[in-house]
Amino acid sequence: MQIAAPHRELLDQVLDKWSLAVLNELCEGPARFNALRRAIPPVTQKSLTATLRRLERNGIVERVIIRTRPLIAEYRITPLGKTLRHPVDVLVAWADAHLSEIEAARDRFDLAD
Repeated sequence: MQIAAPHRELLDQVLDKWSLAVLNELCEGPARFNALRRAIPPVTQKSLTATLRRLERNGIVERVIIRTRPLIAEYRITPLGKTLRHPVDVLVAWADAHLSEIEAARDRFDLAD
């Protein structure tokens, strides 16, 4: 299987560590920036901002301005973003099914060093 450059770029942007964490939170419901920061403690403000912008650019997340005083920005998963749920669940299921084999391979590799 060969993964073409545009696909690789998209997968790198959508399936990185912070993107998966953000998507996991937004699948539960819309959230404001600070709520996402609290839900994902290790993420820095800069990384979260970059992640949300990347996901928004790719049509996975949308930023909605709620006209209150003061204005509130809320992030929501888009219908396109919701279609990622199944493929990610499949990858997680694969990891669960093979985790012991992966850990054994890691141990063998680390001992060979």
